[in-house]
Amino acid sequence: MKPEEKIPPLEGPVCALPLRHSEQIVMGHGSGGRMTRDLIEKTFKPFLSSPALAAGNDFARVAANGSGESGGRLAVSTDSHIVTPLFFPGGDIGRLAVCGTVNDISMSGGVPLYLTAGFILEEGLQVEVLQQVLASMQASAAEAGVQIVAGDTKVVERGKADQLFINTAGIGWIPDSRQIGGEQARSGDVVLISGAMGDHGIAVLSARGELGFEADVRSDVAPLNGLIQAVLEAAPHTHVLRDPTRGGLATTLNEIAEQSQVAIVLDEAKILVHPPVRAACEMLGFDPLYVANEGKVIVIAPEGEADAALLAMRNHKYGAEAVRIGVVQEAPAKRVLMRTLIGGTRILDMLSGEMLPRIC
Repeated sequence: MKPEEKIPPLEGPVCALPLRHSEQIVMGHGSGGRMTRDLIEKTFKPFLSSPALAAGNDFARVAANGSGESGGRLAVSTDSHIVTPLFFPGGDIGRLAVCGTVNDISMSGGVPLYLTAGFILEEGLQVEVLQQVLASMQASAAEAGVQIVAGDTKVVERGKADQLFINTAGIGWIPDSRQIGGEQARSGDVVLISGAMGDHGIAVLSARGELGFEADVRSDVAPLNGLIQAVLEAAPHTHVLRDPTRGGLATTLNEIAEQSQVAIVLDEAKILVHPPVRAACEMLGFDPLYVANEGKVIVIAPEGEADAALLAMRNHKYGAEAVRIGVVQEAPAKRVLMRTLIGGTRILDMLSGEMLPRIC
């Protein structure tokens, strides 16, 4: 698929219902999709604003010395975790909390160094359960090569929280040579993904018993900083790194297309979905391209470095199934399109509501 190829006609009319303004917070505001974006733009940004926030990435890029002068740059990020159940195939809330923030820092091209952790504990939580979560956090931090250096604990009355919520924040160092962000995609770039889509979301649903059958699916939750550093060594001019978590691949690519004012064109035949995940999605009426992942990274790199980036991913244990899935084009700007298996073209929009609540 070449950047200059003509896009086939769209399959039928496209209809999108506008979302109505809500005076109260609803579950859809936590989906990671259009409602989340609208909440941020219309409610948070008028009160909380800064140049780093305005960039719209999962990390903030700030000067290490507190000014705009030379002295290095830091990547800063924070994330809250409310997944239910606390333990699921392939992971748990502790591993999720560490990996989520490590990965957000890594998407800057930076090296994650330190984490903090805040815990909201519900009265009645078994201490043994908390110890299991803490052990998982320590093991995940050791795997990622980061230190947990500060923390806080609060306890609420029984019924005021669901067992355990965790917030993590992280800080990392960004080499001066790296300029990576969602606004950096360029026409002619190649879109790569490090593996199959939808494993995490379906693994959590399976653990809840909401599938109605046993699904042999494990969450992909993993620290990606090692894989990303390998990619950047092989492809130093990489433009965008982004992990497709809430809202899935489709929503994340829409964010990038809007930030960079470009079109992203995907090839459906190239996107990997494991058979148990596809079966579960078909039964539930879900599109796997909107299901959350917690151990995958989108890499958008110049054509001349794409093969090297792909090889670097495939040589890493968390990128063995990496594939080239599309290209970046100039038009139609701020759109994500997908060439379907039957030869047409489908518009992929942002997730509009809540599909899978409390999966991260």
